[in-house]
Amino acid sequence: MRLILIRHGETLWNREKKIQGISDIELNEVGVKQAQRLASALRDEKIDAIYASPLKRAYETARIIGQFHGGSIHVEDGLVEMNQGDFEGLQYHELMDRHREFLKQWIADPGLVKMPNGESLSELQERAWRVMESILCKPGNVLVVSHNFTIASILCKIQNIGLSEFRSACVDTASRTIIDCRNGEFHLEMLNDVRHLSGLEDSRQEKQL
Repeated sequence: MRLILIRHGETLWNREKKIQGISDIELNEVGVKQAQRLASALRDEKIDAIYASPLKRAYETARIIGQFHGGSIHVEDGLVEMNQGDFEGLQYHELMDRHREFLKQWIADPGLVKMPNGESLSELQERAWRVMESILCKPGNVLVVSHNFTIASILCKIQNIGLSEFRSACVDTASRTIIDCRNGEFHLEMLNDVRHLSGLEDSRQEKQL
């Protein structure tokens, strides 16, 4: 089977460099255009099932892609973004100004540090991987639309790398990552591909923590 991991298109909070987490922010105009570009790029792919986070930005991206493939979208709560607790809605510069000590801990051990009143990357990976295990045991090619930290945690698991290295698995908005899954082994074919966004105006990426 082929597993296609998609990060949702851009939102206003992406543009404003705000921490989204589980905040349910919809695609902005650029995000819709990005999703449409993704849909065109994936139009000729054989996709047997589509799974998505229930958050608006992911579900809408999945819906736009799914117009070319038929069938329903399977919504999975375990695919939502990491709950970033007290940091939700803060701009990155506010986080850096107000929470320097936390950021030092985060940089030192991002896998185990828990967001205040939120989740840790380890907790996120555990719940997301439960969903992925159920998806990966099914036949056919699957497309999964989710979020940056969620996808990074899944890729860490697939590539057998620690969460301390999660930044190497972070992906841009409206990107596609393709994994070939055979006989219980994973082969990364494409990581963070955004060629389909070439020439799209205002398609800028936000910073990552």
